[in-house]
Parts: sequence; C-alpha cells; structure tokens
Amino acid sequence: MHSASLRPSACPACDAAPAAEALAGKAPLPDARLLLSVPDAHCAACIGTIERGMAQLEGVRSVRLNLTLKRLSVDAMAGVEAADVIAHLDRLGYEAHELDPGTLSMTETEKQGRELLMRLGVSGFAMMNIMLLSVAVWAGAEGATRDMFHLISALIAVPTVAFAGQPFFRNAWKALRAGRMDMDAPISVALILTLFISIYETLQSGQHAYFEAVVMLIFFLLAGRYLDFRARAVARSAAQELSALEVPRAIRLVDGVEKPVPVAELAVGDVVVVRPGGRMPVDGEVVGGNSEIDRSLLTGETLPVFAAQGTIVSAGEVNLTGPLQIRVTAAGKDSSLHRMADLVANAESARTRYTTAAERAASAYAPTIPILSFGAFLVWMYLSGGDLRLSMNIAVASLIITCPCALGLAVPAVVTSASGKLFRKGLLIKDGTALERLAEVDTVVFDKTGTLTMGTPVPTNLDQHSPEICAVALALADASSHPLAQALARALRERDVQPAQLDKLSEQPGYGMEAQWRGQPVRLGRADWVGAEARGTTAAYLALDGVTHAFTFSDQLRPGAADVVSALQAQGKAVWLISGDVPGAVQDMAQRLNIADWHAGALPQDKADKINDLQAAGHKVLMVGDGLNDTVALSAAHVSISPASALDAARAASDMVLLGRDISPVADAVRMSKTAMQRIRENFWQSGIYNIIFVPIALFGYATPLWAAAIMSVSSISVTLNALRLK
Repeated sequence: MHSASLRPSACPACDAAPAAEALAGKAPLPDARLLLSVPDAHCAACIGTIERGMAQLEGVRSVRLNLTLKRLSVDAMAGVEAADVIAHLDRLGYEAHELDPGTLSMTETEKQGRELLMRLGVSGFAMMNIMLLSVAVWAGAEGATRDMFHLISALIAVPTVAFAGQPFFRNAWKALRAGRMDMDAPISVALILTLFISIYETLQSGQHAYFEAVVMLIFFLLAGRYLDFRARAVARSAAQELSALEVPRAIRLVDGVEKPVPVAELAVGDVVVVRPGGRMPVDGEVVGGNSEIDRSLLTGETLPVFAAQGTIVSAGEVNLTGPLQIRVTAAGKDSSLHRMADLVANAESARTRYTTAAERAASAYAPTIPILSFGAFLVWMYLSGGDLRLSMNIAVASLIITCPCALGLAVPAVVTSASGKLFRKGLLIKDGTALERLAEVDTVVFDKTGTLTMGTPVPTNLDQHSPEICAVALALADASSHPLAQALARALRERDVQPAQLDKLSEQPGYGMEAQWRGQPVRLGRADWVGAEARGTTAAYLALDGVTHAFTFSDQLRPGAADVVSALQAQGKAVWLISGDVPGAVQDMAQRLNIADWHAGALPQDKADKINDLQAAGHKVLMVGDGLNDTVALSAAHVSISPASALDAARAASDMVLLGRDISPVADAVRMSKTAMQRIRENFWQSGIYNIIFVPIALFGYATPLWAAAIMSVSSISVTLNALRLK
C-alpha cells in the first residue's frame, strides 16, 4: 500500500540549478528532462520494449535506457510529468521511480575509484615497457648495453613506484604512526627495498636488477585493491540512486501563502501543508483538514487511520485522501525519526566490531613478514661473511615471496564475484562483511507489510457482488486516490466492468466518495460513514439503496515470498514472522506461507528485543524488513536486508538491498554466502600452502627477487581464478 503512496513529488530531473529555480517558483523549464530508475530492466529486449513503448506517450521526444545503471532518461515537452511516465511504464510491465539528479553527482568515493584505476593503468603500462627491456637483458645483453637497459628501466620504475605505490605508502605510514602493523607496511618495505637494491645493482653494473619485479608487484596489488573497490562500487552507486528517491522538502504555510522549504528549516510552531500522497515531514498535530493516514511504515498496521483536527501524527506517516495542515511539535533532532536514528546507532555499534576474515588473517600474518625478512638478512650476513649484496637479495626475495598479495586478493576476489552474481539476480551488497556474516545465519526474521507482501491491497470477494453493484462501486472508486479505492477500481476494470453514470460526485476527505445514482444517494468509504458494521479485515463499504456492501481486501504477496520461505526452511533455517499488524492479518499470512513462529502487534523496540533475545540464545539472525518500525531491528540483527521500495532509513540500516520486487534472491544469497566462504577458505589454504613451499626456497637463497615476483603473481592469479568459480 505504502509503496504507491510514497511516490516522490514530481520534479524536473535536470541540472541542479534549473531544478532549484523551478522549486523556487520561477519560470517553468522549457521542456521536461526526467530521470527514472527502472530496476526490472535486465536485458536487450527490455531496452526495445521500454524505448518503443515510451515513444508512444504523447509529448515524449526521445528516450534512452542505460541497462547497466538501469536508468531511463526521458526528454519531453513541457507539461509531461514523472507521474505520467511512471504510469505508462507500469502499463508496459515495469516498475519505475523518479530520481533527483542533484544527488547523483560524483562523490569522493567515485574519485577514489578513478584514482585506483589510473594508478593501475600506469603501473600496467610501465610493467609492459620494463618487461620489454628486460627481455633484451635475459637474451644475453651484457656490459654497457645491459647497464643502459637497466638505467632506462630505472627511469620508468622510480616515478611509477612513487606514483602508483602511494595508496600503500600512505596507509602504511598511518598505521605505523598509530602504533600498529597492517598488510601495507610489509608491502611498502618490499617495494622500497626492491627498488633500492635494483638501483644499487644498476649503479654497480650488476648482472641483475628487479625493476620489473617491483612494478609487477605494484600492478597485482593495485588489481586487488581495485577489485575490492568494485565489490562495493555498485552498492554505493545504487544506494546513492535509491536515496535520490527521497525529497526532503516540506510546504510551510506563512500568512496563508504556501512556500516549499527544506525540512531542516522547520521549527516548532510552524504550520505545514501535507497533500494527499505526501509523507509527514515532522511530528505534529492536525490543525486543519480531514483525511486518513497510513501508519504501516511505523507500526506495520495495514488499516488506514482517520485523521482530523487534534490528531497527533508522526514523521514518516503517509497522508492518503485529503490535504492536512500540521502544526509542528517536533522537528530535526527532536522528531521521532531522529529518536529512531539514535536507537539504530546504538544497535549498530555492536555490529561494527565484526572484522573481515582478511583483516583477522592480516593482523596475525603481517607482523611476521618484516621480522622473517630481517632475520634472513642477519643470518645471511653472518653466513656469507658480510656479503651485503647477497644478504639484501635474499631478504628482498623473502619479502616479495611472503608479500600478502594473494591474501589481499583472497576476499575481494570472492566478494566481487559473488556480489556481481547476486546483483544480476536483483540483490545489492552494501557492506563488505555482509557475505561473511550471512554465511553464519541460522534464523531468518521477516516483516510482513511491504516485505513479504507488496503493501498493495487486492479485492477478495468481487464474485459475491452483482454487476450493478460493481458498476456503481467502480464509478465511485475511479474518482478517489485512496489506496483501497484504486485497488478496487483496478480489479474491476480488469474484469471489464463498465462504470455507472453518476451525478454530483464529490469526495469527503477522510470518509470517502458520495454521488447520486438514478436519483438516490450512494457512498463508498468508511464503515461508520456509510452506515455499515465494520469487519475485522481490511474493507471498503458501499451504501446503495439502503443496503451496505463490503468489498474485502488482502495484501498481495510479494513475488517469490512463498519460494523464499520454503527454500530457507529447506536449508535448515528457522523462519519467523514478526509484524506490527493486527493478529488476524499476521496469523493469516503465517498460515499462507507455512511459518510456524509468528508475533503480531510488535512495536519497533519489540522487534529489536526479540532479535536480541534470539541472538543472546546463540542464534545468528538475518532480518528482512522495510519500514521505520524495522530500522532498529535491521541494525540489531547479525545481518539485514531491505527492499528497494523501503524507506530510506531502513535501506541505510541494511547490509543488502533487494532491487526488484522478487524476494526470492534472499534464499540465493544465503546459499551463495556459504559457497563464498568456502572459496575464501580455499584461497587462504592456497596462500598458506604457497608460503610453506616457497618461503624456504627464498630463505635458502634459491629465488631471486624477480623469481619471487613471478611466483607471487602465479599465486595471485590462482586465487582470482578460484574466486571466479562462483560464476
């Protein structure tokens, strides 16, 4: 229900400055440039269907679908609004959401990705050129010719190491200043020592220099860093795009004049206008207007609540039928949203102590590398009678061969492969440790409204009503924006029902629609308004010729809901249903999905308490939810998932986001997380066996720095190939 109500206000999806001018009430834009997210687009056929279908919409000039970003750009004539495009796409079978392009600009994170890619390209280009020069040396070049090739290699390698190695040098320096050791410290030592010993060999006219080894080492290490970045880049991009669905503005009423302002500028005592379909921007009290409000995001309750003067409303609730004037009682840090954020922060603090497998391995492994290398240097200085060149070569070879390049690739390569596969299935991984935590889950807790269901009502008893009653109901429902009326009208039209001819049609906000039919009054709306006895289920009531008729509704299951529950149970997971909805609705849903453990009427803190109780008993909980009432529970759980249609607070609290309507990828993610952890353990074993075999070879002086770099590269490639088996 709430997904339709939460559609953002239409705003021109254009450059930030023109959009701001339009919001400020200046001259309208000469044309409409709209930007929309189309999460269900997945193949080349979708491009043709959407672009040809959109071309048929009046006023549309051009359409372009970016399949990679699942983003649709529409250039249209003035007057074409996002709501028109979204409705047309819905008729084509595609869900769509308007985006605010002002939030889609390049971030510092994206700049970091470009910087890594640039350094990777520079090191790769330098490596190829130095390798060409080294081939001549390996082919037998001697004397001045060999020294010249070494000198040219040095001129390429020194600036390359200085430029491309900066990410490792910076991190190592920060770690050492903080009094700790990480993987970047031995990496930096290996790079610097290899470079200096190569320069020393060149100046001494030595036979061997290892410029290709040091640049090759940087190249593979940067490849690992970039893989790690790409594992989260899609998540960052999509999370940014999803946040663009939310427009944090309100309409303040000053001396009878409506003025759009940022929510941050509102103060206690201000009066704001909330139009039908709008979300409450603040906590407050209704001082004007009648309507019904949807509290499902806060409580999970599917039945709308009547709102009139004196009704207390909270930020996040949705106004359904009539305009309301709200006097602000709490805004900013004092609002219910901010108090909810404090609870989320407290819940998240416990989860941030979780570290990745790579970090745990590095904390134990990294300090031993320089110690081992320095020990080899001292031993060989003693055994060789003070041969500095030999001792340094063995120490550097030991550093390179034990360099944690494969260890650094072990997790990012698997996470990149797994996240790419899950993204194609419609699940976005936001947090780097999410897969590891998901593999430990033994209990899955689902919210009901908007998670296992679409939050959209579906009529259940149309066959019990005569064609005449259905025709009158359709005519009344067509004129209303209430979610139940819209669902009723949609279902009746699908049955080819034709609306009756009505006179004097009008809407009573908060109550329903009324009109004249064949000279007699007819009404469609609340039970008490039409004179009917309210039922225990969601219903809309029709008063016709002195008789009342009830159109009952049930919530539509989200695609894949039954499949995901059965799949998780088949994997041996315990499944719970915890909702703020009334017991009857929750019990009915639990029976439909064969869920034995369920709990109804749960407040936000109740959900979090239940999850904490389960985890205190030794269970690892996956929470799947979408509303404000789920944010604390999402943060408290061991790992969490929310749909793309969820409120921004729920998405921010989640580790993963479902991009489409289908919820079945949740079971795929749980299963794949087990496989991913198996691949990571295999990669660690490969790295360990590699060190057991080759470290003694380096320590005994049988490997030069060049051979050490080559062996290290083979180890890194094998780790990457093992990770790709996930695909």
